[in-house]
Amino acid sequence: MPKSHKDKPVSLTKTKKKGRISKTKLMGELREWCDLYDSIYIISVDNMRNVKLKEVREMWKHSRFCFGKNRVIGVAFGATKETECKPNLYKLTHQLKGDVGLLFTSKSEDYVVDWFDKYRETDFARSGDKAVRTVVIDEGPLEQFSFSMEPQLRQLGLPTSLKKAIIHVDRSYEVCHEDSILTPEQARLLKLFDIKMVDFRFLIKGLWCNGEFTLMNQSKDDMESS
Repeated sequence: MPKSHKDKPVSLTKTKKKGRISKTKLMGELREWCDLYDSIYIISVDNMRNVKLKEVREMWKHSRFCFGKNRVIGVAFGATKETECKPNLYKLTHQLKGDVGLLFTSKSEDYVVDWFDKYRETDFARSGDKAVRTVVIDEGPLEQFSFSMEPQLRQLGLPTSLKKAIIHVDRSYEVCHEDSILTPEQARLLKLFDIKMVDFRFLIKGLWCNGEFTLMNQSKDDMESS
């Protein structure tokens, strides 16, 4: 009888070893990128969308992005003047707080700042996002939907009924109010009605270049936590 692979034991030692190897490899790559590229930018992302980030990575194939590895970056770059791998890089390490990432590039500062200032992609809001405006669905037929969608719309809170196989909104219905926090049902309704409310965009928080580090676009919260 063939052995089952389902109950095959996994060595935690091997798992930890693979994790250490992966981190060591990344630290080596990060230090290589410091030598390869002229500048390193700290960037944050509003309304992160993995698909859209992948598209931006493709547009910036000449550069490198690194997200979600702040602790590893801190070790690779050094957290003090004595341990830093490049002059004043420890100052950048101290700003790696929260959901930020790095962009390694040799593009000029003017080009980078201008590109990211202009770039934004509108997308659908998610549960927990704040509504940027009040949305009301008027009473009347919804001919854009198949009659089979009626139970789903009603379940999401929309007062609907079927009349001659056409969905009707029985009375004017407020999906969301400006500045309110969206529920899962509200976010789903907005998406069904193709109403986009958020912008996927980047904000540059700092720049390391030629041995100097400069803070950029600091909010009040950023300054208080520095």
